[in-house]
Amino acid sequence: MIRIEYPEPVFRTRTQSGRDEIFDPVRKSWVRLTPEEWVRQQILRWMTEVLAYPPGMIAVEKELTVGEMKKRFDLLLYDPSHKPWMLVECKAPSVELTEKTLMQVLRYNMKVQAAYLVITNGHACFAADIRAQPAAWILNMPMYPGREKG
Repeated sequence: MIRIEYPEPVFRTRTQSGRDEIFDPVRKSWVRLTPEEWVRQQILRWMTEVLAYPPGMIAVEKELTVGEMKKRFDLLLYDPSHKPWMLVECKAPSVELTEKTLMQVLRYNMKVQAAYLVITNGHACFAADIRAQPAAWILNMPMYPGREKG
């Protein structure tokens, strides 16, 4: 399991028409604040502020077709050449990460073809390097491609 040290939460929130919303700086829009969205926003901040993944290389909640079904992935990070690099599936904190969660991200990745897969519920975070043969769980998040260790 990967240890997450979240930065201090500094989010813009509001109540609009009786529902709570949070501002997503990547999508540049207000979105409904659900438990899953809270996890997604926390992970986004951690990835951009702590891990220094570039926000401009992250897609949030985009549609993809898996078989004949339309689905939405949570986060997809692209490498500097704009190829899918990391696919992230977020669940609400109350949702246990199970084989079902892993199978979901694996199905999505059949279409996306990212090098890394991540599943998280905000408390637990697991990542796999699927370039390895066989694919392997990793203990630390990878450095963004092209970045020097410092």
